[in-house]
Amino acid sequence: MSMYSDLLYHTTLTVIDYHEDRSGAKHSVYVLGTHAQVAAAKTFARKALHELKYEPDDFKEYSVRSGSEEWKHGDGVVVYARAPAGQVFTIGVYTTPNNESLLANPDGSIVLPKGAELLHYVVQTTIDYNKDRTGCEQQTEIEGSYVIRADALAAAKKCLDAANFAEYDVRDEMAGEWPFGEDVVVHAVSETGQNYTVAVTTVPGAHRRHSKQK
Repeated sequence: MSMYSDLLYHTTLTVIDYHEDRSGAKHSVYVLGTHAQVAAAKTFARKALHELKYEPDDFKEYSVRSGSEEWKHGDGVVVYARAPAGQVFTIGVYTTPNNESLLANPDGSIVLPKGAELLHYVVQTTIDYNKDRTGCEQQTEIEGSYVIRADALAAAKKCLDAANFAEYDVRDEMAGEWPFGEDVVVHAVSETGQNYTVAVTTVPGAHRRHSKQK
């Protein structure tokens, strides 16, 4: 029997590549899955790196939050792993409203409408150069999840108000090369120097790029 939840819980992978950029400014955030129960999302998060073909022995440091110990890796982080080459992987859980009124199975998994195979996520990232000139001070938020890609693209274009920014670029309105990433729909810069990107991404995209080949 399907159930309804006002909230959705999205499991994410964040990769900070200290090997390529020692400042830690190179962040990549990917959505790995969505559940209607926080417990189901956290269970999925604990297994997420394994699903991407990684094992604890692949990392110099590997920590899973149990809830009983002191945790130094952030409130929303469930798994923290540091590779020998310097890359840091964190698996976290973000909460958003159930903006598409999606139903869920008793185990917390999402029921997609007939004919739909995946969700499209609107992801906003803010880089605050006032706090750190290297760009390592970053914040990512999931603004919503959509069954239809066109709806996600439309929502992405409404996340930021162009009137509030010194620079505001929309991908499909620019001619020539787009330098902000293949998933990025909007890029903006505030008068005080904060940089914003709004992207539309999917779960298969994350698995294709980050699954470790054995």
